Amino acid sequence: MKTFQNLVEEVHKPGYCHHCGGCVTFCTAINYGALEQNDQGTPQFSDQSKCIECGLCYTICPEIDELELDTQNLVSWVPPIGRVLETHIARAIDPNILDRATDGGVVTGILLQLLDRGHIDGAIVTHQTGPFMREPCLATTADEIKAAAGFYFDSSHGMKHLGKDYSTYSPSVQEFRPMIQKGLRRVAMVGTPCQIKAIRRMEALSIVPSDTIKYTLGLFCSGNFMFGEAERKKIEDMAGFAWEDMKKVNVKENLIIHLKSGKMITLPLNEFDFMKRYACQFCSDYSAEFADISFGGIGADEGWTTVITRTPSGRKIFADARKKTIEVLDDASHEQENAALKIITQKTQSKQAQAKLRRDNIKH
Repeated sequence: MKTFQNLVEEVHKPGYCHHCGGCVTFCTAINYGALEQNDQGTPQFSDQSKCIECGLCYTICPEIDELELDTQNLVSWVPPIGRVLETHIARAIDPNILDRATDGGVVTGILLQLLDRGHIDGAIVTHQTGPFMREPCLATTADEIKAAAGFYFDSSHGMKHLGKDYSTYSPSVQEFRPMIQKGLRRVAMVGTPCQIKAIRRMEALSIVPSDTIKYTLGLFCSGNFMFGEAERKKIEDMAGFAWEDMKKVNVKENLIIHLKSGKMITLPLNEFDFMKRYACQFCSDYSAEFADISFGGIGADEGWTTVITRTPSGRKIFADARKKTIEVLDDASHEQENAALKIITQKTQSKQAQAKLRRDNIKH
């Protein structure tokens, strides 16, 4: 049986850890504090004597392939980008949500409809804690869900303050603990591809309380970008603007900087690899392939969101929110949806090829 120490050797030391929080969250629930995440988000022993060496943390890690086939079968995954039932271009109906949203606010719209219909007791999201800073939270009211609108970067992750740096990542899986403490049994999870994959690993093992997650809402992800002082200064020099003049940032095909003046600055995304977390270079999942429904701005016009429904549950909640909290682009020929899906497929294949090349280079 492989244990957390094997995870350290095979995943953490080579730099593959995505900081999804799955190993810490579920080990803590079972072993009362054997593991913790440090200030950099890296899992580590809190008290090694409490570890019962069950191997759970190793098995559910999204970087470990022991459960890959079981996880794929769980969601009827098919290549090249996972199961696709439908593709839509949509946006929230509420103009206040649109004003806060990075793209079309569809995630917020669907969560509000789920809560209003009584299908969920709450949702794991991120909320703003300061300028371009976000942390995971458990939203149980409509106001809390609305306050979480406006994910920066890829309509995803949010921002979390780590030391003196900003990061486009929030370890949302850790919100399982307050969810359990509040006795919630029907929760929607909004997360990145690696977080969603960790949840599916737990489902494949029938680990409690993964059954509490009724809906997984995945976010397109180009990677976790670090915005320390040096990185921010370099972006300012590249784009010719002052950081305090920035309203929001989004990642689609390019890095898009929205200024408070209304001006938009577009920069090639490949120029920002120096800011990307090392582990993200080895991730091959761009569009949250294991989610019930996936979202992102790529392939959609400004103010709209590309939506992929992947499971019957995902299709159901999208259809239920349609014309109530979200509106769908009227495209009778489905030309824009098909074009968006083509772009996502190309983006995914490029990410897969780059990840494979980097792993092969390390092996050799």
